[in-house]
Amino acid sequence: MEIRHLITFKSIVDMGGFSKAAVHLGYAQSTVTAHVQALEQELGVPLFNRIGKKVQLTEVGEHFLSHAIEMIQLYSKAKDVFQMEKEETATLRIGAPESLTIYRLPFIIQAFRKKYPKVNIIMKSGSCWDLQESLKRGDLDIAFFLQASVSDPDLTMETLVEEPLVILLPPHSDSTRTLSSFSLHENENILLTEQGSYRDYFEAFLLSKGIQTKTGIEFWSVEAIKQCVMCGLGISMLPLVTANQEIEQGKMRSIKWDTSLGSVFTIMSWHKNRWQSHAARKFLEIVREHARGWNS
Repeated sequence: MEIRHLITFKSIVDMGGFSKAAVHLGYAQSTVTAHVQALEQELGVPLFNRIGKKVQLTEVGEHFLSHAIEMIQLYSKAKDVFQMEKEETATLRIGAPESLTIYRLPFIIQAFRKKYPKVNIIMKSGSCWDLQESLKRGDLDIAFFLQASVSDPDLTMETLVEEPLVILLPPHSDSTRTLSSFSLHENENILLTEQGSYRDYFEAFLLSKGIQTKTGIEFWSVEAIKQCVMCGLGISMLPLVTANQEIEQGKMRSIKWDTSLGSVFTIMSWHKNRWQSHAARKFLEIVREHARGWNS
């Protein structure tokens, strides 16, 4: 049983088909087919049901997938032992949402690279949900989430810091507005982040004040939201760490969020069953060192 065949098998499952796996791996589709056929011949059972253009795991295939993942991880561990301990060379795959990538991780990555310059770092951005799924598939070594405290049977979740939230207002907005007396001004738009986490808190708060959010403008970027608030397009809610500088400079006004209405945390996570390389362990240590200063 060849490791490359197992990697191909897992890629078909992850990518959702033979052709997509072939593109992902840089193989011809015939090579992907041959790898699966070799596995099926060795096991004596089919791993996929091929119904038209759809490909689905058989019952045996579903059971075999977990074993394939374990064997791939063991193979990576064996390679890493020889590569890391002396040469400190490895690839570290890290996932984080945009806000943490910009406002929490740069100094951490800089400190890590000074100590381990030969380690290749690959950053992946995405929603917290997408990053959790990537961790479970084994596509990431470490991921960071900005969300409410959660638990997952497959993942270790380490809470680093509670992130204060603020409602952001244009610079010339009424300075007497408070959370308790909040209302939406004429021609003021609601600027929303992508679905999930603190957006849910914000929408629930607005609805409690009789403010409808269906006509809100949704953005994929925290930086885009800040620019729109500063130019007077509307109001939003973001973690304080993402807007603190602009608030201090008077480019935006802010209203402190009441944590009884919901809290979010910066969370560091990794797969419970994934062996951590020397590089990953050292990166976790550096994160913890920096996180101790985030509350000050």
